[in-house]
Amino acid sequence: MLTRLERRIVGRYLRPTKGEGFIFLVASISLIAVALGVAALIAVMSVMNGFRAELFDRILGLNGHAIVQGYAGRIEDWRALLATARATPGVTSATPLIEQPLMASHRDRVEGVLVRGMALDDIARAQVIAGGVVTGDLAGLAQPRTVAVGAELATRLGVEAGDDITLISPQGQATPFGTAPRIVSYRVAAIFRIGIYDFDKAFVLMRLDEAQTLLDLGDAVGVIEVKTIDPDRAPSILMPLAAAAEGRGAVIPWQSMNAQLFEALAVERVAMFWILSIIILVAAFNIVSALIMLVRAKTRDIAILRTMGASRAAMLRVFVGLGLILGVAGTALGLALGFLILWQRQAIVVGLQRLTGANLWDPSIRFLSELPARVDPGEVVAITLMALILSLLATLYPAWKAARTDPVAVLRHG
Repeated sequence: MLTRLERRIVGRYLRPTKGEGFIFLVASISLIAVALGVAALIAVMSVMNGFRAELFDRILGLNGHAIVQGYAGRIEDWRALLATARATPGVTSATPLIEQPLMASHRDRVEGVLVRGMALDDIARAQVIAGGVVTGDLAGLAQPRTVAVGAELATRLGVEAGDDITLISPQGQATPFGTAPRIVSYRVAAIFRIGIYDFDKAFVLMRLDEAQTLLDLGDAVGVIEVKTIDPDRAPSILMPLAAAAEGRGAVIPWQSMNAQLFEALAVERVAMFWILSIIILVAAFNIVSALIMLVRAKTRDIAILRTMGASRAAMLRVFVGLGLILGVAGTALGLALGFLILWQRQAIVVGLQRLTGANLWDPSIRFLSELPARVDPGEVVAITLMALILSLLATLYPAWKAARTDPVAVLRHG
């Protein structure tokens, strides 16, 4: 703790005198650099956390924590396997469904689509779908030959709720001239937005029995989607189900289905943390430079204070206090700036896009429709402590030099 006199000295040294403008400039740059480093770390790490969390929530909300994939794309005796899945300890839900890539057309437009068949009750429980309806009503799927389509797909095909689209399946009837594709018209009951571009531009949702008829599957389904109490433990939780499904299908956890994507995000997150931490390290070196110059400029003052009874420990505390004030002020400013950037992140992206004319957030590349963010309090504390510790370490050498100043030698040659 600083004494009253030491606090007065610190306050005096924070105000530049004649000839110390350059030192004040370097100190100000140090403070701003700490603030920018802290703000950049908080903003970037929160955005990356939000990006991963949003992808995780939406992908797993749509595809579950694992699937039981039937051999040859179909599970015949799926009801017994579904009952086994639901009875497996740690499993919270199991849903039979069908997924098949097909073609969809409307007037003169044709797009590749992913048809998904689900029971009506399961569709209503899928919050990522039911909560994203843009127009129409999912209850309309109870009517025969109705579908719901993703918002981006609706835009590409130029359809609205109530319009008709045509689904084209290559699994049609055999004729003397080959297999004739099955072409069936469906009414669009609803348009929904999941928030992941690749899904929104391809998904066509229909009732399970409609999908079975379209794809000529009889009573079979393609996969059973499973959700567990803990996504990270899904492989171990589902080991009994994998044994029960042997010979009929394979259990594929989400880690295998999305391994490359989430591993790439994890590597990028670590790399960005260390790269941005260099900004704070550079700011710490600036604090060292500013304090060394201040020590040289105040050498005579230090010598006079020493002759008046100030101890080496007092000089050490004064210059450590000066550096910590720069570090604490820079960190506080960085925290405020970082949270401000997060609060206005989407407005900043839109503003930069208007200013530069470039599409900085293309959903077709970024997967998500908007820039996400999720603040991790633990990371904020870690970033704050790192900035303060580096600021403290930056003060030690200049403070040690000030404390070792020999007043006799300085005054003799001064």
